[in-house]
Amino acid sequence: MRTVDLITKKRDGKELSSAEIEWFVQQFTAGKIPDYQVAALAMALYFQGMNAHETTALTLAMANSGEILDLSSTVAIPTVDKHSTGGVGDKTTLVVAPIVSACGAAVGKMSGRGLGHSGGTLDKLDAIPGFSSDVSSNQFRSQMRNIGIVLAGQSADLAPADGKLYALRDVTGTIDSIPLIASSIMSKKIAGGAQAIVLDVKTGNGAFTPTLETARRLAHLMVAIGNHTGRHTIAVISDMNQTLGNAVGNVLELAEAIDTLRDAGPPDLRSHCLLLAGQMLRLAGIAQDAASGQLLAEEALANGSALEKFRALVTAQGGDGLYVDEPKKLSAATITKTVKAKDDGFLARMDAINIGKAATMLGAGRERKNGPIDLDVGIVVHQKVGARINRGDKLFTIHANNSKNIKNARAEAMAGIEIKTEKVFELPLHHDVVE
Repeated sequence: MRTVDLITKKRDGKELSSAEIEWFVQQFTAGKIPDYQVAALAMALYFQGMNAHETTALTLAMANSGEILDLSSTVAIPTVDKHSTGGVGDKTTLVVAPIVSACGAAVGKMSGRGLGHSGGTLDKLDAIPGFSSDVSSNQFRSQMRNIGIVLAGQSADLAPADGKLYALRDVTGTIDSIPLIASSIMSKKIAGGAQAIVLDVKTGNGAFTPTLETARRLAHLMVAIGNHTGRHTIAVISDMNQTLGNAVGNVLELAEAIDTLRDAGPPDLRSHCLLLAGQMLRLAGIAQDAASGQLLAEEALANGSALEKFRALVTAQGGDGLYVDEPKKLSAATITKTVKAKDDGFLARMDAINIGKAATMLGAGRERKNGPIDLDVGIVVHQKVGARINRGDKLFTIHANNSKNIKNARAEAMAGIEIKTEKVFELPLHHDVVE
């Protein structure tokens, strides 16, 4: 086979066979296909799409590009995984995984780094001195057995093909492809070994699936792939037209997640995390239904066991637990600038996409493959859609390390804000559950 033939075939809208997809993934993983050809094929897939057969074949090929963990003989308690399709201010994994683990299920999760305007879980954890997401399969099993929680990156052992393709998608304009998103997420889930999976599918201007129709397509596709491979899978479709929580930026989001684990934090973030935790505990068999699972999750926040589980996770992966106890010691940006409302009325829009792009302008996101990011910078929003606004009220605060970035970031954020004189309804947190 030749890569150029696969590119041409998909460019012309033809279906790739399972054998062709498997060959491509094997050769790409082995470093025998240059990035420019992979980028060309990714663009062809973006425009021509993939059917369910192709998507499942790609998912399995990427999962089989490395080791597939079998946790059934390693962990005596139920294992469950969670994944978000990416959003702005989405730090739910840092909250949900410790909650669910504290309630008696094991959570082994392979997470990613920042993708476009969407922040990455591992980038947030990098803000903790000493923390390492480089976890071997042996350490993964050992940590699951000992403390029941792992948050790892894509290593050479687990789904290496997805790790390489994930990085290329970030810089080739092929992020928001339904088949590529589905196969990327589900290959990690399959490789991670969990037998139950809860997917948080974002929809709105700050998501890679901006319309509810597209989000439902992605949700149904991933649930079908999961169930086809023997994983009990459900998807929660949640809103991403505004930021989740208040903080956008790695250190800022980490501190907000820790605050939520202390049974505080922004109400919308707390509610969203409890809903996901309830579903995970239901699938794990810990709770009879999602509602009773949420009650268990609330108790784990209230009694401090979720925070203690997060501390155990951090120290197990080399991090300094002091920063969990005293998040104010985390590094911080040197410049802050608060932007205030100039009009009275109701907040009709504070678009997540603009806030995310503004944070990227400050250095919180990557502009090129493996590019550097500034962990300290970002934006904290002070209002939610539907809020009554008075002239002089705080809209958002910019956290920067370079004063030259502030003007453009402010303009980008303001471009997504609208205040109206008539009353505006609050946005929903969730739209649907697909099972």
